[in-house]
Amino acid sequence: MKAILAALVGGLMIGAIAASHAKLPPSSPKSDAEKSAEADKAAAAKAKDAEQNAKAQDKAVANWKKNKGIAMSPSKPAPKAVKK
Repeated sequence: MKAILAALVGGLMIGAIAASHAKLPPSSPKSDAEKSAEADKAAAAKAKDAEQNAKAQDKAVANWKKNKGIAMSPSKPAPKAVKK
């Protein structure tokens, strides 16, 4: 029973290794229109991400000012280094 199980596990491992080394067929070449459409889509996604990031940062700053920023007293400036 153990020998059959060991042979089965070994075969599965060999199959998994062989499958991981398989080559995929090359992708079909894209036309200029497809490339430009893909670039426009990526630029729109990047702009949307930047806008959402700015909104999140503004919200975080407003929350900080509301909860801690106004109530906190300004800290003392660091002492100046003495040049020798």
